[in-house]
Amino acid sequence: MQKAEKCISCGKGLLEKGSTTFLCPSCSEIIGRCASCREQSVKYVCLKCGFTGP
Repeated sequence: MQKAEKCISCGKGLLEKGSTTFLCPSCSEIIGRCASCREQSVKYVCLKCGFTGP
């Protein structure tokens, strides 16, 4: 699987420990999340299909 370069929520690069890349549960678009946004449960919206996640 390809790795995302930026967090979908804040735009920060995904270089820190705890960041992740996964597929959108709805459309399989690649989504990246930084550790900070994951820990704070910041919502994200898939740019391809509009799926919203915690």
